[in-house]
Amino acid sequence: MTILLVALVGVAAGVLAGLFGVGGGILFVPVLVFGLGLTQLHAEATSLLAIIPTALVGSWRQRRYGNVDVRAALTIGVASIVGVQAGVLAAEALPESSLRRLFGVLLLVTSMQIAWRARRGS
Repeated sequence: MTILLVALVGVAAGVLAGLFGVGGGILFVPVLVFGLGLTQLHAEATSLLAIIPTALVGSWRQRRYGNVDVRAALTIGVASIVGVQAGVLAAEALPESSLRRLFGVLLLVTSMQIAWRARRGS
């Protein structure tokens, strides 16, 4: 049953990402916390790990199309590694309740951004 739930969340996250341009973590993290009982920290880490195959395949395909500036990609990649390390230190230092609240704020800001874009575009 757990595998079925995870597979369904993966499909739903992919559809939402394609429709709205948001990351699957917006759906993954709450399901992992409330549906599977993971801690907020473990759910966020799992969500970040799940993006690696998507990023690799997407980068490879876009490079084949000639859409990748390798120098800029390397710069962003190295800076991302530093940012991830800082984020891990911050996440591990925060209490679970604060981490959940901050994730909730991220969800609210993201939903407002999507609504703003939709309103502005019409």
